[in-house]
Amino acid sequence: MAGKIDGRTKKILKKFATIALLISLNIVFFTTVSANHHASKCPPPPPPKTPKCPPASPQNGPAKASCPKDTLKLGVCADLLNDLVTIVVGTPPKTPCCSLIGGLADLEAAVCLCTAIKANVLGINLDVPVSLSLLLNYCGKSVPNGFQCS
Repeated sequence: MAGKIDGRTKKILKKFATIALLISLNIVFFTTVSANHHASKCPPPPPPKTPKCPPASPQNGPAKASCPKDTLKLGVCADLLNDLVTIVVGTPPKTPCCSLIGGLADLEAAVCLCTAIKANVLGINLDVPVSLSLLLNYCGKSVPNGFQCS
């Protein structure tokens, strides 16, 4: 009977083998995690540098916004504005006009369109504040508070 193992002993050995396997995996796992968790030898990145702007001097007055785009290119906004003012079936295409002012801040977009409307680049006589507001709103921009197209 020395070579035979009964059913009860097999169950005990199976449980022992399972526990031994789980403990071994646990040790391997925690050793791996502990080995990979070490202090970095690299120095921390430097803090971001903030640009130092010169203080605004009262003699210069407020800075005037300018249009970074070629005003003549804004002539493509005439068709869009004409479609917005008249009754159009469907939605007028935003692409040519809105893509020109899309990357601009609201103030820059307002200055560009104001310049184009005043210079009559669009080729139509318009009510400037209404036209400006209509174009800016349609392109997802807004007229900045206190902005006067003059």
